[in-house]
Amino acid sequence: MNKSWWKILAVVLVLFSIVGGFLFHVPAKPILNESIRNIHFHVPMWFAMIIMLAVSFVYSIKYLNKGNEFDDLMAVESANVGIVFGILGLVTGMVWANFTWGEPWSNDPKQNSSAIALLIYMAYLVLRNSMEEEQKRGKISSVYNVFAFPIMVVLLFVLPRMTDSLHPGNGGNPGFNTKDMAPELRPVFYPAVLGWILIATWITTLRYRMRKQENLIS
Repeated sequence: MNKSWWKILAVVLVLFSIVGGFLFHVPAKPILNESIRNIHFHVPMWFAMIIMLAVSFVYSIKYLNKGNEFDDLMAVESANVGIVFGILGLVTGMVWANFTWGEPWSNDPKQNSSAIALLIYMAYLVLRNSMEEEQKRGKISSVYNVFAFPIMVVLLFVLPRMTDSLHPGNGGNPGFNTKDMAPELRPVFYPAVLGWILIATWITTLRYRMRKQENLIS
């Protein structure tokens, strides 16, 4: 029980955010209207993705320093889960864009940059699967991963701010930060972010333990 408290917390927070996201009062904002509820789902997915890809980045560096195969396993499993949450973030963003921008994909700089970032990480998985020798695969994919993470940061947080964008927080549009976010949203939004990050961590640790066990048996 002592080791499972954070898993219980994750389930409670996600369930709370789902119920609160659909049922709790939200501010009446022009254009956004009821679609503003998607903030409790779309944004936490991206937070979870970024955290998992950051973990993958750290473990790739650890692998390059120490050569421990289990560090490489954690790096790839974190990336796997990060990609899944990135796809969920992209899909929920497209749903939101369809209601507020008039179409699911408008070639907005933020949308394009997000898609490119995901493709870069999918290429990381393709690169790994193209090599059979473990040490070669671990070293080459780890080097790729070390460069992929800062590129992803630039694509998501730097380039969209340098041009006009419909996305909140970019191109001069207000974002969902402490100053711009309505107070009614915060009691659900923050638990949603923490809850989905914990769920992503839980899935990653499960996949890592399974892969580690398979390696030990083989």
